[in-house]
Amino acid sequence: MAYQTVNPNDGKVLKSFGKLSDPQLEKSLDEAQSCFQSWKHTSYAERAAIVNKAAALMRSHVDDFARLATLEMGKRIDEARGEVKFSVDILAYYAEHAETFLAPTKLHPKVGEAHMESSPFGVLFCVEPWNFPFYQLARVAGPQLMAGNVLVVKHAGCVPQCAIAFEQLWTDAGAPQGAYTNLLISHEQSERIIDDPRIKGVALTGSVAAGKSIAAKAGQNLKKTSMELGGSDAFIVLDDADLEKTIPWVVLGRMYNAGQACCAAKRFIVLDSIADKFLEKFKAALSALKPGDPMDEKTTHVPLSTEAALVQLLKQVEDAVTNGATLVVGGKRIDRPGSFMETTILTDFKPGNPAFRDEFFGPVVLFFRVKDEAAAIALANDSDFGLGGSVFTRDEARGKRVASSIDTGMMFINNIDWSDAELPFGGIKYSGYGRELGNMGIQEFVNKKLVRTAHLDAPA
Repeated sequence: MAYQTVNPNDGKVLKSFGKLSDPQLEKSLDEAQSCFQSWKHTSYAERAAIVNKAAALMRSHVDDFARLATLEMGKRIDEARGEVKFSVDILAYYAEHAETFLAPTKLHPKVGEAHMESSPFGVLFCVEPWNFPFYQLARVAGPQLMAGNVLVVKHAGCVPQCAIAFEQLWTDAGAPQGAYTNLLISHEQSERIIDDPRIKGVALTGSVAAGKSIAAKAGQNLKKTSMELGGSDAFIVLDDADLEKTIPWVVLGRMYNAGQACCAAKRFIVLDSIADKFLEKFKAALSALKPGDPMDEKTTHVPLSTEAALVQLLKQVEDAVTNGATLVVGGKRIDRPGSFMETTILTDFKPGNPAFRDEFFGPVVLFFRVKDEAAAIALANDSDFGLGGSVFTRDEARGKRVASSIDTGMMFINNIDWSDAELPFGGIKYSGYGRELGNMGIQEFVNKKLVRTAHLDAPA
């Protein structure tokens, strides 16, 4: 794989980076292992000083980090700033709360006393995607560095400058050599890292195919993993929904990050009694979006991350129509430089259509009409994925009832807002396992040790 900055707004190659040699990789792993031997003995206060310093540096350079994300993967500049600020919040959150989260927990055996204590695993290998090039890194770095682990990280090939900038952030914050290491490595080298006995755990955010491959490799080595994979989240609109409040969430849910988010709204399931009105308003809102340079704050429709991503999405739409889906609007490339695609709405899916089960990573809406609430729940659950989902209704109790019936890791009622460091993030089924963020996120790669004290005579 290549590590290369290609501006998706115009297709121009801006910078290329060479991969690490095997000796360089070996040196990085040695440094990480050596660092862990001392880092695990540092106090929470010492770790927090460095993590808070990284947060402060990132906060003072929001625009610099944001411009890199926009340059490399085409994110709208205001969304890029929001991502950087959320990353800052995550780092600060764990600097403040890690010691409390990992404090010994007292147990109450019948005889004597006991507690559970937490200790770090060691060197963790993290494989991260391009679509949120700083947030994805912050949500492993914040909790795991505060837990006493150290990280070696393989970021996506199309955002090398973001990866390098985040590594430099930790150096500038005073982290010891080896605490956080960015690796520009091949897939073959990545597989060898999982085999390496110095690696004690593996965290992946990526595709289902990558998850299967990496989980299998880690499983052969009996190494703990966490997997945050794809999603095909349902956006359920019940017949009592306030459409004036719902439509803005519809547009944000599908078009945030150009639709390139695992937890984006992808399947819009609307009760038949309001489906026509909903679709009319949705089409109008999408048609108001204007393509342009993502560096321009007035731009509302940006390119996909790469040319390959655009080509794949166009092929998925073509296959959906070939297999019986109806193309309501869009479906084509926008005639301008860069990897831009029209906002697209597909409907009339039969279960045999590959689109019925596929994940569409971009500005493509899958629209479904259902007769009632029960049918909406059944369709939402008829998915290989189980990351997130949402339900919109004026009746909060009804919304909670529907949310509890959906087989996912996250459900949102009258919103799609997961951007809170305190809220655990993750899914089930093909969307993976494990959680990031919140108290749960720091628990994934720590040993939970039982310590019991009791003055007992051994049984005869």
